[in-house]
Amino acid sequence: MKRILITNDDGIDAGGIHRLAEAAKEFGEVWVVAPAHQRSAASHSITLRDPIDVFPHDFPVEGVHAFACSGTPGDCVRVGGLNIMPKKPHIVLSGINYGYNVATDIQYSATAGAAFEAAFQGYHAVAFSEHIDDNHEVTNKYLRDMLKEALEVKLEYGQIVNVNFPGCPLSEFKGIRRDVAVSRGSFFKDRYKVIEHFEGGGVRLMVDGIYNEKCEEGTDFRALVENYISFGIVNNIGC
Repeated sequence: MKRILITNDDGIDAGGIHRLAEAAKEFGEVWVVAPAHQRSAASHSITLRDPIDVFPHDFPVEGVHAFACSGTPGDCVRVGGLNIMPKKPHIVLSGINYGYNVATDIQYSATAGAAFEAAFQGYHAVAFSEHIDDNHEVTNKYLRDMLKEALEVKLEYGQIVNVNFPGCPLSEFKGIRRDVAVSRGSFFKDRYKVIEHFEGGGVRLMVDGIYNEKCEEGTDFRALVENYISFGIVNNIGC
């Protein structure tokens, strides 16, 4: 039986990881090692100079071995495979993230970062993300099929499968776009706003990106804008 390790960056109590674990049970023995709290945008970071605490955690999916970790999603993959599981996993799944991870956002994504860490460790790695809306119709209908397909993809060292589900209702869903390229665009154009001024000339800033849907044809970004599932292989930096 395949050993599957699941993590995320929204935290172990997020609904997305519960739905992914439920779907993954069909494909093997499932272990969850996920952050105790929200760790979005942590990218591929790991903890080096502080201890990492791991505790058993209640989990709503029967038969799943679940642990909450004080570290980053990358830490979760490392300690999960090296210390928590009795044997190393064959497969690592990351997600389902609350919010798309496509285009340039992949560089910041801890969902993708955890999958890249898994690929670095030699595991078959898949990242799953969906729209921030609460409409999961497309995800719930196609998650099992996309998971099965992602597990059958042949990956080279350092590569991950990256799957994103649109937030549209099924009546507006167009289909699946495979082998999509990673867009050079971004859903939000960078901008910060000043929310407070301090004595001495200091300022407090808060990210305040401008929403954008302009992107290239044939990319992950374009697929989602047009209500398709985005399914593609992403290379880690240096691969």
